[in-house]
Amino acid sequence: MPAQHGPRRAQIAFSDSAAKQLDAITSEAELHALDRALVVISVDPVAGEPLPGDSTGPRLRQYVDDVERVRLLYWVTALKTVVVVAFIEV
Repeated sequence: MPAQHGPRRAQIAFSDSAAKQLDAITSEAELHALDRALVVISVDPVAGEPLPGDSTGPRLRQYVDDVERVRLLYWVTALKTVVVVAFIEV
């Protein structure tokens, strides 16, 4: 019997500023909370809410997890295969 695979996850990439924010996180609890949020948007890239704006650039989305106290600003590529995180708040 062939193995059942779950849905394909989007790849996560970080903008330069988000990578710097990630490097500044030293708390294990904050890293765990961030990891959980990243898993959510990799499984469902449209999980966050679209932010108001124009259509000249990528459509920014915001994912907020009030329990873990994480906020991510990101956009999804046209093929929904890569999620680019632009801002991290833990």
